[in-house]
Amino acid sequence: MAGLAGPASAAVKAGDIPKRTFGKTGEKITIVGQAGGRFPMITFDEAKAVTLRAYELGINYFDCAALYWNGRSEEVYGAVLPPFRKKVFVTTKCALRTRKEAEAQLDASLKRLKTDYVDLWQMHQVGEIAEVEKIFGPGGAVEAFEAAKKAGKCRFIGFTGHHDPYVHLEMLKRYDKYDTILMPLNMADPGYLSFEKLVLPVAVERGLGIQGMKSTANSKLLQNFSIGDCLRYTLSLPVHCVAMGALTPGQIEDDVRIAQSFQPFESARMEELRKQAARMAGPRLEDWKRNTEQAGVRATHTDG
Repeated sequence: MAGLAGPASAAVKAGDIPKRTFGKTGEKITIVGQAGGRFPMITFDEAKAVTLRAYELGINYFDCAALYWNGRSEEVYGAVLPPFRKKVFVTTKCALRTRKEAEAQLDASLKRLKTDYVDLWQMHQVGEIAEVEKIFGPGGAVEAFEAAKKAGKCRFIGFTGHHDPYVHLEMLKRYDKYDTILMPLNMADPGYLSFEKLVLPVAVERGLGIQGMKSTANSKLLQNFSIGDCLRYTLSLPVHCVAMGALTPGQIEDDVRIAQSFQPFESARMEELRKQAARMAGPRLEDWKRNTEQAGVRATHTDG
């Protein structure tokens, strides 16, 4: 997400970022949020500066995970956000699939974040049916999530993933108490193993808080499209927030500027962008998805 506005980026004004009600949670969150997944690419102090700038500009949604930078991304948030804790919506994630492991990891995450609760705790990177079976099996992670919500260690629970939309559908089939969902959504997604086509309508029907990610396909779409078109496309879908992995204060300022002036694309423009991006669609662009073009590999369809 290279800066677009050059020196003028310093003039971006704080606040005035549109907010949407985050599904059944009832919380109002800014339509763009800062994510900690790319912080390993910069220094700890640089990550702190980005986080602080995001808050100063009015962003109230901060995405993180225990896996990010081996916990260091959570430590960044813990170094910056505690003075503003009641004004921000903090998320983290757990990729461990048993109750015992998940409970221990949440306690470690809370210590790193320097808080006694997170607003949203999510089952992280669910990509295979075998993981779904483990999460919902005896002693599975879902037990930890329910217990944490009951104990006040998290206010809401959800799950994330980017590998296979059919696994998302299986997660939704197995459980009806999620508050939120996180999935990759970008203009190339409809052309290959599409979360937009398969999962998004179900999430909307369930009233979930819907978070989008990979709106630029890890910057690969920026070879042919502007950051504005990428972000506006995803925000024109029925989502509540898009997590952005800014690495400099200038990048988060650009994201905020786009959000401040956001107007949804007309359906004709959305379809035009999909058609243009279709030429790039597939597992080489979205290399986080299951590669069904390899011999003997197919998407994970489940019966029933």
